[in-house]
Amino acid sequence: MPFDKSRVSAETGLASRLDAVTKTYGRGPGAVTALDNVTLDIRRGSFTAVMGPSGSGKSTFLHCAAGLDRPTSGVVHLGGVSLAGLNETKLTELRRSRVGFVFQSFNLVSSLTVQQNIDLPGRLSGTRAERGWRREVVDRLGLADRLGHRPAQLSGGQQQRVAIARALVTRPDVLFADEPTGALDVRTAQRILTLLRSVVDETGQTVVMVTHDPVAASYADSVLFLTDGRIVDEMTEPGADRIAEHMTRLEVRG
Repeated sequence: MPFDKSRVSAETGLASRLDAVTKTYGRGPGAVTALDNVTLDIRRGSFTAVMGPSGSGKSTFLHCAAGLDRPTSGVVHLGGVSLAGLNETKLTELRRSRVGFVFQSFNLVSSLTVQQNIDLPGRLSGTRAERGWRREVVDRLGLADRLGHRPAQLSGGQQQRVAIARALVTRPDVLFADEPTGALDVRTAQRILTLLRSVVDETGQTVVMVTHDPVAASYADSVLFLTDGRIVDEMTEPGADRIAEHMTRLEVRG
């Protein structure tokens, strides 16, 4: 049975909620706690950046919030639906219908063309992206002349742009992005950040982005700072200089 979107409460105003979420890897003395009792609400139609020193739990936070990894304890909600009560099949259906994810490692299918990689989420979910929107995403990401190429024929930056296009074309309720501009030159990064900002402002989608770059984070409505698996601070409508200064203080403190 397909996932029933009517179970999602449109009145919650929340795209995602983490309730006392802890994620621990391993057991005994060698166990590592990547997330430590994190509670957070992410409202619909917002752009949130997540920053922190290396090893602070940023990627684990993103994976748990997107339903790609189950927490050791606590509950994650997506659009009002508790992920704790879903089996793997229902969880996969929910992710396909509501979530887009941009991985650091791109995760493109090597045997498929750029066009086929971009269309893959729609094919898996049985939906078709709106042609006008797909064309706009492809054009804005500078991929129009690469649609027939395969990943091995692309640079790292081009592969990253394909991964971002794949995540955007289905118009997901929430787009989770792990360092989406990390492999890109400054001009291309600016183009992508402007596109992410516009999907929030113009279409009401929600973006949650892990980044190490203060300039990238400055495109967000708010920045969350993680240290040792805990949210230690939040900054609203931040500027790049202020973000960089705060990150420096966190790293020195760490």
